[in-house]
Amino acid sequence: MEGDSLSTQPTVFAPGEDRLSEEELRALSPQELIWRNRTVAALSEALIMMVDDEMLNIEMTQAFLTEAGYKQFVQTDQPEQAVAMMRREMPGVLLLDLSMPRVSGLDILATMREDPSLRHVPVIVLTSSTDPQVKLKALALGAMDFLSKPVDPSELGLRIRNTLAASAYREYLGQHDALTGLPNKLRYRKVASEVLAHARDSGTSGAFLHIGVDGLGRINDALGRVVGDQMLQRLAKRLASGVQTEAEGELASEHHNPTLFRFDGDEFAVIIPAMDGVHSAAAFMSKVLEDATASFHRSGSPEVLVTCSVGVSVFPGDGMDIDLLTRNAGLALRHAKQAGPHRYEFFSPKFNEQALSRLDLGAELRHALGRDEIELMYEPRVELATSRMVAAQAIVRWRHASGRVIEGDELMDLAGTSEMDVALMEWVFEQLRKSMKTWKAAGLQAVPVGVKASMANLHPRDLSHLVNAALAGGIEPRHLSLELQQVAALENLPAKDTAAIALLRKSGVRVSLDRFGRSASAIHLRRLACDEVKVDESFIRDMDNDALVQGIVLGMGDLARRLKLNCVAPGITTAQQLSVLKKNGWDQGQGPLFGDRLNGLNFAARWLTRTGKPQRVPVAGDA
Repeated sequence: MEGDSLSTQPTVFAPGEDRLSEEELRALSPQELIWRNRTVAALSEALIMMVDDEMLNIEMTQAFLTEAGYKQFVQTDQPEQAVAMMRREMPGVLLLDLSMPRVSGLDILATMREDPSLRHVPVIVLTSSTDPQVKLKALALGAMDFLSKPVDPSELGLRIRNTLAASAYREYLGQHDALTGLPNKLRYRKVASEVLAHARDSGTSGAFLHIGVDGLGRINDALGRVVGDQMLQRLAKRLASGVQTEAEGELASEHHNPTLFRFDGDEFAVIIPAMDGVHSAAAFMSKVLEDATASFHRSGSPEVLVTCSVGVSVFPGDGMDIDLLTRNAGLALRHAKQAGPHRYEFFSPKFNEQALSRLDLGAELRHALGRDEIELMYEPRVELATSRMVAAQAIVRWRHASGRVIEGDELMDLAGTSEMDVALMEWVFEQLRKSMKTWKAAGLQAVPVGVKASMANLHPRDLSHLVNAALAGGIEPRHLSLELQQVAALENLPAKDTAAIALLRKSGVRVSLDRFGRSASAIHLRRLACDEVKVDESFIRDMDNDALVQGIVLGMGDLARRLKLNCVAPGITTAQQLSVLKKNGWDQGQGPLFGDRLNGLNFAARWLTRTGKPQRVPVAGDA
């Protein structure tokens, strides 16, 4: 029965690796860490401050506490000096008399409560007063405990120990992540401030690393947050082990070792206090990427590999301000994820410029649809063997008020980062439906039209809903080709969640794997059944001047033919590119060489016919 129960539950451990024991999991928890690290001996090092107008009381109390094992004390019988002394010394606990001349203990408590740096100092009141109202007022002002004089030494020792332990535990919880036990963002800022201060004094350099889990949201959606949390715990353990190996090494400074932190959501961070150069950080990054990999599987489902991406900002080169370096590392992480999973990027000033530009553009894009600033253009796709126009490519173009034109892949990426991808897809399908209705009314035969769909933020079920709504609106399945981009996001989804795309193919919609060779690779062909591959435009652009790139392009064409997939070359600009592709049996191509991008009416007038017989595309130099 136990084996059957376990077989139905997801696990987050690679095959051949034992499940983490309960003891190991608890070892990551704050409770275990605090009681493991805050022993009685450690608590005895806490600074105890005593404020009493009778020095004899102070001396007797200190004698009691010294015998109990406490070692560090600071005291004053001048209560008016107590607050200033606390700001200088910052005690672990304050033993405070209430009945004192000039400045009473209640006055000191009231001042502490209004001071952000002192309001959390634990206070034990020692007083001979028997007035219950005085006791209540002291507790209301923040006192944690209350002992009446004369005080029993053993009881005082126990009260101090419990107060210090509770304070240490509270401090720990405030600076550590509850799920993984790692230091949190608050602790990150404290350590970062210390590291940067030391770097300014010593002239050393270091780095901030931000580590993001690739596709954690999709794991949570598909398998539940419990599995996602378990995966984060597993990754935390692996990353912590890797970072710990660098202690006292070449990436450590005189005062700090490399330290791992947990940020909110799917993000971790590492502060490298010192390094000789970027090559040191790069070597460490490769190790981090190796550590930040885990797999999980459950009965009846394929194994899912979880990876991380890393963004890096280097000080002093990228700044010496905590907020600036943190933001720069975050920007670098975002670019790493956009380039594909399981990679790292160093910050570049251009990232900041791009981020500011995209932030402004993303906000404007939300209003661009309503202002009719966006239009749908069409580009002919040509059968290379016959030079006939056999299909079209839908291209979204935004003529920004500044005069800048943003279109194609750039606009699709912007829509994804601005959470406008669904709205833009809906708009594209609506415009395509209108175009096809106009073509049909004019007696012209429509051709298949390729529509780009980024899967970075779009769930297959949502895409299926959008496509089915377009089909219900009058678009025929045979006239629609979905060109899927950022398909790496589909890797972490169970087969049942990607089945929606298979159902679209079954209905007659063609499916294309776009940007092949860049954000899509042969491994995605195993997971995603499709009709064609469309190579990344950069390969075609560089064919003329790079024999290696040309070899890669021809190899991708051979792979497609072996798999009986249509192979499309976008961005063809020269007759030389066309000649090489035709000679090596490529199926289709598109690009400036074959004609301009046109709106729906002009495209129909130039390329569509009443008979449906495809027109030949005249190309200079084409035999």
